Amino acid sequence: MKSTNYHNAFISVSADCPATAGIEPASRSSVAGMQYALLRGEPYSFTSDDLLFEVFARRTGIEAHRRDVARAAFFSKPQACLRASPLVKQYGWGLHHDERGQVAIYGIETDTYQKLAARNDLKLVPGMRNRRY
Repeated sequence: MKSTNYHNAFISVSADCPATAGIEPASRSSVAGMQYALLRGEPYSFTSDDLLFEVFARRTGIEAHRRDVARAAFFSKPQACLRASPLVKQYGWGLHHDERGQVAIYGIETDTYQKLAARNDLKLVPGMRNRRY
């Protein structure tokens, strides 16, 4: 299993993100909407791996008693990390990963976002672009 987790890192909003502030995704059932709800409701409670699998499990209706096997199968294939999240690419949210790998989101317009993006003790990782140039 290859992990998508980061530690002591900040994923900044994609350079070509159209949002100038953190925007709540309109659809709660979309990947972005589910990631947003989980991260806003429980900041620093999920690692990247936990978040990606939780959204997958909810969207596909995997029952609780089948999740261990389903998680192993899910991570047996390469998974895109949160640099490719629509929160980063479309909705204006940066993702802070603490020393334990737990994630929280911050809108690009916030002072906290600006402070995290300027910290020298964090690995600064740009969000993936929406288009290739």
